[in-house]
Amino acid sequence: MARHFVIMSSSYTEGKRIALDYSKPEQLDSKFLKSQVQKIKEHCGEDVSISTHFVETETEEWNSLEKADSFFKDVQVVDNITEFIRLIIRDRELKGIDVAKYILSKIRCTHLKLEKLVYLCYAEYLTKENEKLFSDNIYAFQLGPVVETVYDNYRQSGSEELDEDDKDIEPKNILEMPALSRILFARMGIKKMLYINQVIYKYGNYTAGQLVDITHKKNTPWERSYTGEIYTHIDDETILKYHKNER
Repeated sequence: MARHFVIMSSSYTEGKRIALDYSKPEQLDSKFLKSQVQKIKEHCGEDVSISTHFVETETEEWNSLEKADSFFKDVQVVDNITEFIRLIIRDRELKGIDVAKYILSKIRCTHLKLEKLVYLCYAEYLTKENEKLFSDNIYAFQLGPVVETVYDNYRQSGSEELDEDDKDIEPKNILEMPALSRILFARMGIKKMLYINQVIYKYGNYTAGQLVDITHKKNTPWERSYTGEIYTHIDDETILKYHKNER
C-alpha cells in the first residue's frame, strides 16, 4: 500500500483542477507537508482556495488515485510546488475581461455599456479600497473610459455598439458559475464580488448613453485625461481624485 498527500486547487487559465501529489515515504513527514501548505499560502495569500487529501492506494502512481476515486480524474498533476504556485498566482490576478464576463452573465449589454460598467467597477473599488480591482490599463477614448482586455476582446465591433442579441455577449451563452468562480478565486475575491454586484445593481438599468454622460461630466477622470488621442492612459491617481464627480 502507498499513501498520498494531495494538495489541490484550480487553474482557470488552464481550465483544469491542478494537484501536487506527495507519495514518496520521505515526503510524508507531517512537518514537511505543513511547510508545503504554508509556502503556498505565503505566496498566494492566506485566503487562497486549496484542499488537502490523504489517500491510501495500491501504488505511488497517480493513476492508482484515479482508480481508487473518480474525484481525482481529469486533474493536471504539477511536477513541483514552484509551478503549482505560479499557476495559482496567475489566476489570482483579475483582468477586466473577467469582470466583463460576469456582468454579461447577469445582464444584457452593448459593448459601449459594458466598457462603462467595467470601468465603474474598477473606479468604485479603487476609491473605496485603495487597490486595483484588476490589472488592465484604462484608456480615455472618445466615448469614455475603455478597459484594455474588454476592448481587445470586442474590438471587432469597431466604433459601433454591439447588438444586444449578439451571440458573443448574450447572457444565456455565458455560464454564470464559471464567471463567478473566477472572481471569487482571485485575491480578495469575495470583497471584489460585492463591489461588482453593487455597480450592477446601481447602474445596470442605465443606457449606454446615460453612462457616457456620467463619465463625461466636468472634472471626471475621463474629462481630465482625454486628449483626442486613443490609448491615452487614465491613471489611478486621477481616478482616486476625480471619480467622486462621476457619482
